[in-house]
Amino acid sequence: MTDTRRRSDRPAPSLGDRDAPAVRTDWTRAEIAALFDLPFDELMWRAQGVHRAHHAASEVQLCTLLSIKTGGCPEDCGYCSQSASADTQLKAEKLMEVEAVLASAAEAKAAGSQRFCMGAAWRNPKDRDMAKVVAMVEGVKAMGLETCMTLGMLAPHQARQLAEAGLDYYNHNIDTSPENYGNVITTRSFGDRLETLANVREAGISVCCGGIVGMGETRADRVGFVHALATLPRHPESVPVNALVPVRGTPLGDMLADTPMARLDDIEFVRTVAVARIAMPQSMVRLSAGRESMSDATQALCFMAGANSIFTGDKLLTTGNAGDGADAALLAKLGMVPMLGEEPMRVAAV
Repeated sequence: MTDTRRRSDRPAPSLGDRDAPAVRTDWTRAEIAALFDLPFDELMWRAQGVHRAHHAASEVQLCTLLSIKTGGCPEDCGYCSQSASADTQLKAEKLMEVEAVLASAAEAKAAGSQRFCMGAAWRNPKDRDMAKVVAMVEGVKAMGLETCMTLGMLAPHQARQLAEAGLDYYNHNIDTSPENYGNVITTRSFGDRLETLANVREAGISVCCGGIVGMGETRADRVGFVHALATLPRHPESVPVNALVPVRGTPLGDMLADTPMARLDDIEFVRTVAVARIAMPQSMVRLSAGRESMSDATQALCFMAGANSIFTGDKLLTTGNAGDGADAALLAKLGMVPMLGEEPMRVAAV
């Protein structure tokens, strides 16, 4: 029988000297590399111990992602089908109307989502767009959903506008290691990413920040990716870990498609999730893009490694996703339940 207990009535884990490991922002690359190098069973055991010390076992946060403005982005991100420089035949669209966004949010809530995320294919929002964006945040918040937006780079005054509207999270991924960043994107720098994260923090909005693996990077780059996140002044409240979906017509999609590099080894992907969990104990670690091609067994290993958030629904911006039905069946098979309570970092900040 599926265990339907929630955070409040699940027994507290007994972890001995591994109970509530310290949250650190002074990780060295050597320490993170050593975690990657652990025997797989040892790494999984450590990650599960850290996870249970900070999070309720067997709970998964359900989130929904909607593209509120698709295509035509001037950035040249090598993985992205929405880049204006990509040859994907994706038609650029205008910013959605507020009413349409709210209708999608209502559907997401009815399907069990806790957080509604809205993404726009912009380098940065124009001030003339902010009134609509603010109305979307306020409307989704009024439904009782958590709100998240990803709009590209933000100026300080725009971050403050979103904070005043009640935005809970802002997503701005670093994508990869600082050293590999220029191989993926040339139209903005790694430092630009960090500047937006600082503006978001200064405005009092929680940070959602992760990246993509399987872009042809080395393990050293995956070490650098986790290290960059884990040494931020405050860990991101949410850390999405994406597996590259190689889209034809994008630089990375054309380079990696039909090659052994087109898919990162499943065990290496799980290792990345486990290391992220250990290095950022209180963060929500989310399985994001690429999950539709993962087996149930691989996803189960990711949950064992400490992942506790997923995007549900049939679509992630422009790429496919597993779908609500498949996700419900998987969680039932694993005896897992949707998360209803607050995230640990947000509770601790109150």
